[in-house]
Amino acid sequence: MNIGEVSTRAGLPAKTIRYYEEIGLIAAPRDTNGYRNFGAAELHKLTFLGRARALGFSIADCRALLALYEDQGRASADVKRIAQQHLARIDAKIADLRAMQDTLSGLVTACAGDHRPDCPILRDLGGTA
Repeated sequence: MNIGEVSTRAGLPAKTIRYYEEIGLIAAPRDTNGYRNFGAAELHKLTFLGRARALGFSIADCRALLALYEDQGRASADVKRIAQQHLARIDAKIADLRAMQDTLSGLVTACAGDHRPDCPILRDLGGTA
């Protein structure tokens, strides 16, 4: 498969595939004319990477997960550890977003939203709340 076909089948932009190749996540063999020739194994890896990235795994995590995927002697505990660490980062982000939501919600509620210049949102953003 050429890069256009594998891009369509993996659901990833060609630019992303080139980037993954550049950083060593995948390696596509080249034809005699120099064009990439993706096979089923590369398509599978790209699909794997696309799914992992959609779940928010970092490139470093993807590299580790892909190495574990290819290692038949892997311990599932190693895979679980990476996933648990990522889940903890997601939980922390959710907590941060909830705190932002609570703060902004309180500010919006406190603002009269009328024609007066007084605005608690601007006061808070200006550090004069």
